[in-house]
Amino acid sequence: MLKSKNASLGFIFTTILIDCIGFGIIIPIVPKLVEELTGNNIAQASLVGGWLLVLYAIMQFIFSPVLGGLSDRYGRRPILLISLLGLGLDYFLLAFAPNIEWLIVGRLIAGVGGASFTTAGAYIADISTPEKRAQNFGLIGVAFGVGFIIGPLIGGLLSNVNLRAPFFAAGILSLLNFFYGLFFIPESLAKSNRRTFDWKRANPLGTFYNLRRYPKIIGLIAGLLILYIAGKTIETIWGYYNILKFDWSSAEIGYSLAFVGVLISLVQGGLIRWFIPKFGQVKSIFYGIFFYAIGLALFSIATHSWMMYVSLIPYCLGGLCGPAIQGLIANQVPDNEQGEIQGVFTALMSVSAIASPLIMTNLFYQFSKPAATVFFPGAAFALSALLILIAGWVIYRSVKTHTYKVH
Repeated sequence: MLKSKNASLGFIFTTILIDCIGFGIIIPIVPKLVEELTGNNIAQASLVGGWLLVLYAIMQFIFSPVLGGLSDRYGRRPILLISLLGLGLDYFLLAFAPNIEWLIVGRLIAGVGGASFTTAGAYIADISTPEKRAQNFGLIGVAFGVGFIIGPLIGGLLSNVNLRAPFFAAGILSLLNFFYGLFFIPESLAKSNRRTFDWKRANPLGTFYNLRRYPKIIGLIAGLLILYIAGKTIETIWGYYNILKFDWSSAEIGYSLAFVGVLISLVQGGLIRWFIPKFGQVKSIFYGIFFYAIGLALFSIATHSWMMYVSLIPYCLGGLCGPAIQGLIANQVPDNEQGEIQGVFTALMSVSAIASPLIMTNLFYQFSKPAATVFFPGAAFALSALLILIAGWVIYRSVKTHTYKVH
């Protein structure tokens, strides 16, 4: 039984990791691919790239609760396998995409398949004992961190061979994982524990409606949303900005994003465990906001490639504030409602993944197009730095207005 559970955990970890790698793989190559398929300049291509991110995020936002509900009705295994098969075939579709319309369809399908994170989390809950559940859920965070290092690195390396090669690699990995799950992984949800699918419970907006029960944390939630929107800028315009300003190749974009992944892993996996207990949640929030704003402001005015790498250090140190805010919010919520508040965090990330590309790619385009009155490609990073400071002000007001439990 223990061996079976370990194999199942390994499969779920691999599933999430492949999803993250697949997303990371395409970030370095999308700017050049969109430019190639549309025939536009890099500023115009950024608008199309922004919509690709938006469509992917919308599909994830809509289908995460739907797939979660379907997995409660039909079991985790079939939903996970269908998602993996869909992702695998989708990567091959993208590899052969002859025009931008195919790329759009591919990202829509990928958004649905990527929504399987919810089902993967439910699978972990099914096979974990209560005392092991938190530890096993930590695998999701590890998969995100490792995936965001490996994905861009693979994408960058393979782009030297061919711009479409990363899609073939992601497709092969997904299909191998599908066949492994098909033949070796059992169902985790007993038929006695299944429920009828309910469209009302699959409503992604219901999470926000439930926030009315927590008026004390509304200010913190608002600040966190602004932080998420600003923080998404790097994955939204990083490639387009560095191609335009420093003539980076897809490989160079991939290497830089792998460096981001390493720094984030060091901060999230190591520094936070020392920093937050030493300085406390509230101080950690404002230290993080300071570093975040400095990093984003430096991106906007960088004049050499090496400056982008140096600026990544304060930017990634800004990662101190997110977990500190989440921890402060979670401390204000009863233990039996922690799952619900985690759903709020997920929903906030989904909304930011929709809003940020729309705002930042349009701003990048307006200040980077050939006919721009003021040529300032770093405008989106400058706005993000300003948004970080606004988020800090919103959180400061909330902290001064309310008394919070601090652990």
